[in-house]
Amino acid sequence: MNRSDLTRQSLTNLPNILTYIRMATIPVIVVLLTPPASMNSSNLAFLFYVLASITDYLDGILARRRNLVTSVGKLLDPLADKLLTSAVLIMLIPLGKVQAWLVFLIIGRELIITGLRSIAAGHGLILNASRMGKNKMVSQTIALIFLLPSVPRIDWMLDYAGLFFLWVSVVLGYWSAMDYFSHFYREAKRRSQSKE
Repeated sequence: MNRSDLTRQSLTNLPNILTYIRMATIPVIVVLLTPPASMNSSNLAFLFYVLASITDYLDGILARRRNLVTSVGKLLDPLADKLLTSAVLIMLIPLGKVQAWLVFLIIGRELIITGLRSIAAGHGLILNASRMGKNKMVSQTIALIFLLPSVPRIDWMLDYAGLFFLWVSVVLGYWSAMDYFSHFYREAKRRSQSKE
């Protein structure tokens, strides 16, 4: 990250503002889902989550199309995604929507990959998000869109659909994690051989 990445124009471009909005929805959603969450507060949390998901979709498109990709955006965008997803999943545990051990599997994977990326960056290697990793994120988003709303007559259907997509995200998440580790190992091995 250099000085040009920390200019006011860079920090306040539209894609980054959308990311800030996404991060600002997190405490609102947490408060709305704090037990005992009513049907109305769950549905309001659902609306805020959908809004946050739309900003996630738009900020990437705008950054690429308008050539507004910044180091700050590259750092904050995935961080906002992880914070939002983790917060919602944790808040769904006491509401009986998801099991704590399943949430641990999901958040644990994110921490492992974040650690791997930090190690790789320390060696000058950037591990960009893979297609499978992006599909994992899409599956998680769909899962939470099903799990958050409260509609008495079809709650059970929404919960089953949500858990299905959550399990899809777990499989894709750990599959992509193995891919990241494999890529890191191959690159580290190649570099060590080139130094010999």
